[in-house]
Amino acid sequence: MGAGVTKSGGGGGRRRRRRSGGGTQPMAEINITPFVDVMLVLLIIFMVAAPLMTVGVPVDLPKTAADALPGDDEEPLTVTITAEGIVMIQETETSPDELVAKLQAIAAERTSDRIFLRADGANQWNAVAEIMGALNAGGFSNIGLVTDVGGPSFAGSDG
Repeated sequence: MGAGVTKSGGGGGRRRRRRSGGGTQPMAEINITPFVDVMLVLLIIFMVAAPLMTVGVPVDLPKTAADALPGDDEEPLTVTITAEGIVMIQETETSPDELVAKLQAIAAERTSDRIFLRADGANQWNAVAEIMGALNAGGFSNIGLVTDVGGPSFAGSDG
């Protein structure tokens, strides 16, 4: 009868992994499921916390029917005049004597000459006009007056 050659090990030619020394080899695959879980939790935390990070000086702004100004790439620079007459750059209280010098230093660092002026409605127009002059002397010629919406429209109806 005929003599044939047979393969040892069987299994259709599949390779078997050998375990040397009886230990286990480290798994070469990365499990990204915990990474995705952590990133989703962080995303939710930042989405909830981002609106809370906006802080400001409480000011009773006058109401107008004007539209909002278009935005810039830089963070807007804001000068605030409170009802008590206190002048603040962003959140920092500043004396009117130091205002021009501080604004000139800030203007040297910024690319935009836009600044927003928030003035409490209880202020006299004279005080607001003086601060506007200081803003212009400080290097900011593009001054936006910040108001609340919902004032009279002067088109025959309020609201």
